[in-house]
Formats: sequence, C-alpha cells, structure tokens
Amino acid sequence: MKLYTFFRSSAAFRVRIALNVKGVPYESLPKVFAKHEHRAADYLAVNPQGLIPALDVDGNVLSQSLAIIEYLDETHPRPPLLPADPIGRANVRSMALAIACDIHPLNNLRVLNYLKGPLQHDEETIHRWYRHWITQGFAGLEAQARRFSARQRYLFDDSVSMADLCLVPQIFNARRFATDLSAFPTLLAITAHLESLPAFAAARPEVQPDAK
Repeated sequence: MKLYTFFRSSAAFRVRIALNVKGVPYESLPKVFAKHEHRAADYLAVNPQGLIPALDVDGNVLSQSLAIIEYLDETHPRPPLLPADPIGRANVRSMALAIACDIHPLNNLRVLNYLKGPLQHDEETIHRWYRHWITQGFAGLEAQARRFSARQRYLFDDSVSMADLCLVPQIFNARRFATDLSAFPTLLAITAHLESLPAFAAARPEVQPDAK
C-alpha cells in the first residue's frame, strides 16, 4: 500500500495509526502543503479531491480518512476498530465523527489560510477561532468518554477504536495552539495511555520522514 500523507495532517495521522494498529506495511508518499503539492495536477489525477490522505491499494485510490480506516478494518479485521454490536459501532462512529466532521473541518489549514488571507484576520484572532471550536467539540466528547470509557484508557470500552484514532491527532493539534484542556481530564487521561502505545507513537508527526 502507498499512503499519500503530510506529517502534520491530522487526517493522515489517523490513517497512520490505523495502519500501525493493523500491522499493515505501507510506503509513505509525502506531499508538501507549503508547495501546494496536494493541489498539483499529478496528485489531482490520483485523488480528484486534492486532499490528504489517500491510500493506494493495488492501483485503487481511497480518500477520506474514516473511509480508509473502515476499509482497513474490513480487510484486516484483527484487532477490530469497531465494536461487534450495532449500538457500540454507532457510539464509536459518533465520537469519531464529532472530531472528523464537527471539530476538524473548522480548523484545517484551508480554513485557517482563508481566515488569514482573504478575510485578513490577525494571528491571535485565528488562534482564538481554533481554540473555540476545539473547546466546543471537546465538551461533548468529554461527557461521552465518561459514559463509555471502561478505565479511562480508551474512548469506548477497553480497547482501541476508530474514535481513539481521531482523538490523539486532535489533542496534538489542540496543544499546538495552546488550548486550555483542563476541563477535559478524561480525554487527557485516555490520550496519555494511547500515546504510550507503539502504534500511536510511531504515527506521531515529528517522527515522520517528511517532518520539518
């Protein structure tokens, strides 16, 4: 498999964790955001969405991180990233989507660049925007984590799930922007445990080949 990635992309971070959890070897093909390589014609021919990540599986290119993660879970079922029962799967997807659909899209690089460029907001205003949406999203996720986590080691029950793959990159981003996370002790406890796991540690941005 070939993973089109960028070291600091939280969506790519999720997929790197999934590949590591599943023990699936892959080739990393970084795209430099600062050079707009993800918008170049050659990459758009591969992934018309022009987004990172994309996973090339024998010439079949998959896009969107959660779709890729579910593909990996279906084709490499051990260890599972979704519970066996429908209610459990729905709850895990709810937490994953709260991050991937409600928090992350408001804070990704395209949005921040638009705030800075055409809308001409200063850096402090942009950072306040970033921290606001993380705090809003984490409030609900903290309550769900208290409800569903077994021992404050994972977001759901007592094993790694797709929701955990979304949590760790979002916490990483929150810390980059100096977000006050003191109101989310359950999320912090879970993240501390997850970051100690080899599959998560090996996916961290700073240890990627393209890290700057």
